[in-house]
Order: sequence, then structure tokens, then C-alpha cells
Amino acid sequence: MSTKVAIYVRVSTNDQDVAVQEKLCREYCERLGYDIFKVYADTGVSGVKDSRPAFNDLLRDMRLMRFNTIMVTKLDRIGRSLKHILNLFDEFFALGVHFIATTQQIDISSPAGKFQLQMLGAFAEFERNIISERTREALQYAKGVGKRGKDKKPRQKRG
Repeated sequence: MSTKVAIYVRVSTNDQDVAVQEKLCREYCERLGYDIFKVYADTGVSGVKDSRPAFNDLLRDMRLMRFNTIMVTKLDRIGRSLKHILNLFDEFFALGVHFIATTQQIDISSPAGKFQLQMLGAFAEFERNIISERTREALQYAKGVGKRGKDKKPRQKRG
């Protein structure tokens, strides 16, 4: 059976570009002789969100058995929540869909690969939590030094 790959690429902001991720995945497929079914791209969409337009399309096509492998550059492209990632992989396993993260050398066909997947998922969630915490701290700091709102105008001193 030939390997038919769905490539998924994602960036969190509209200022970023998915081209590098797509290039890495295409080169990987070419090297191994894999057929590319389709490239699914979400631009300006956070990995925190379980629902993303192109990712939803990928899941729909996966459930219709249109490909047998999902490829990303890194695990955190598909999600930042460990629970979400593990739920996705339960479905991948149930449907017999293979998963490849090109830059992380993830092979989920062995117990060691499954453990690696769980550890990377936990790190992705941890990283997201740290980013959120830093953002909250920066906002609190800005408030404390008299800046507020979009205009960042200083507060008026009282009496």
C-alpha cells in the first residue's frame, strides 16, 4: 500500500508564513517516495484552538479515509493541549492513520514512540502555559506603571 500523505501546516499570526513548513514536508515526501494527497494550511490560527478551518477539513478527509498519513514539521503544529493531542492520536490509531513529525523524528508505531509523543505533547502544553503567564504578567506590569488600553496613555495623577 502506498503512503498517501496529508500535510498540515499552521502559523499563529498573519505576519508569519507557512512556506518553510510546507517545503520541509514536501522534501521529506519526495525523499521517501510518498504521494501528497493535499496540503492543509491554517494561517493566523493559534494551536490552542481545537477547531481550525483547514485542520477541520483534514480531520473530515481523514475520517473519509482519503489518506493514510498525516505529516507536520513539529507536533505543536496540530495542537498545544496534551488532552487534545492524545484524543487526536486515539482517533489516528483507531483509523490506522500514521503520523510523522519531520523535524522531531516521531515514530508512533512503537511504545517508545508513543511515550515520546506524550512527552512532546506535555512540553507543547507547558510552553503555551508559559507564554500565557508571561502575557498576563506583562499586562499587569503595564497596568501598574500607568498604562492602559490600546492608546497606552498614562493615567492622570490625582490631587
